[in-house]
Formats: sequence, structure tokens, C-alpha cells
Amino acid sequence: ELLLSLRARPGTPHRGVLRSLAVLASSPAVEGVVIGPGMSLTLGEPLFEGSTAVAVLVAEPGGLVADLVLPGAVSPVQFLPLLPLTAEEAAFKRAHGASALEERWLAYGTDLRDPARSSVLLEE
Repeated sequence: ELLLSLRARPGTPHRGVLRSLAVLASSPAVEGVVIGPGMSLTLGEPLFEGSTAVAVLVAEPGGLVADLVLPGAVSPVQFLPLLPLTAEEAAFKRAHGASALEERWLAYGTDLRDPARSSVLLEE
């Protein structure tokens, strides 16, 4: 299951975010890919109205929401966090990998839940 966590901003509704989540969730059926940590999924348009993000990075499960064990299931349901990416960050991730981008975010204290954040500094 995909999980997107955004910080609310007064007067800034996240119009279009549910449609974007539906598009991302349909990726396995439409594109024939298995979504997993470290992947990026590109929308080609803002994640929602007014957003700087046009893609997401799939993070490791087990952070905000623990795995859900269902009776009789072969394996638990995992909740994969989606981290919004700007176009510049998506290009950086393609060139340098997810861990290099995550290191940049950590070094600059990037608030990934801020729906209006700008791209992290990618060149020094």
C-alpha cells in the first residue's frame, strides 16, 4: 500500500492529490512494475494543485505505519511511504541514486512533508 503524508498549510487544499495517488497506485497494473523501496514514479504533472513535486520516491516500509498482519495471509501488508520529488530531485536521483538524494535531504534538513517546498540544493 502507498502512503503519502503532507503537512497541512492554512488555505492550501491539496486539490488533485487523490487523483495522483490513484495514478501512482495503478502503476503496477498499467506499467507491469512491482513498486518497491528506492524506485521513483513520475507523474509528468504536479502531484497536486500548487505542488512543486512531479514525482515520488518510494521509501522503506515500517516508518510511520507498521506492517499490518492479516489472519491467514502469506505475508503482512506493507505501507510504502511516498516522498515527493521536484523535477530536479528526480533527475538527481536518476543520475546518483536514491541514497545520494536522501543524504542531501538529511544534510539540509529538508521537510519532505511541506507541500510547497523548493528543491534541495543539489550542486555545491
